[in-house]
Amino acid sequence: MPHCLLTACSVSVSSLRRLRHFAAAILFLSLLIRLFSSFYLPVNSVKCLREDIHRNVLVTGEYELSEEPRTTTNLKITDSFGSMLYTKQNATQGKFSFTTENRDTFEICFFSRSPMGSRRVEDQLVTLNMKHGAEAKDDKETDQLEKLTPLEAKLRQIEHLSLSIADGYVYVKKREKEMRSTNASTNTRVLFLSITSICCLSALAIWQVFYLRQFFKTRKLIE
Repeated sequence: MPHCLLTACSVSVSSLRRLRHFAAAILFLSLLIRLFSSFYLPVNSVKCLREDIHRNVLVTGEYELSEEPRTTTNLKITDSFGSMLYTKQNATQGKFSFTTENRDTFEICFFSRSPMGSRRVEDQLVTLNMKHGAEAKDDKETDQLEKLTPLEAKLRQIEHLSLSIADGYVYVKKREKEMRSTNASTNTRVLFLSITSICCLSALAIWQVFYLRQFFKTRKLIE
């Protein structure tokens, strides 16, 4: 019995260590994502970021721009069809959220305008932090996570991340099936076109042979 308890304790400690390492890795990746989401926006210019997202995915974002009283910056978020998902005039800082209806490429654009000209105004620092899927759901459930223990909160986050990975896997398998179907249909059409081309060329060659033979007969070159 003591041996079993010792084994259970060692497994529990090992699981906690792995969980801490996993949480540290996620935190490090989040910091990298936040670092790469910061950029400078020159005055009287447009800067757009594109993100390809699956359908039925919750997307949340938070933005902040450095203060520049002589510059007006507008923010617009659109899909590939030009539908407006979010817009903000004279954007300085704020949050946005939306749920995708279809798999699409979404565009986040910052428009900078200033009557002073580009030489008299400094560039603005734009910080954009976007989350989607499991990360966005975690932000929505912050109040619930605060009522849980740290271990339960981490397990809840891992559960959401696992569900997101599973959904992504199902989507990839679905796309693979669609691509195989498209590939098979394309191969069938190419084969049909090849057979049709061969038949047409063969018929044309036979017609040319009969035509030339008839021509030579009229010229009495052959009997």
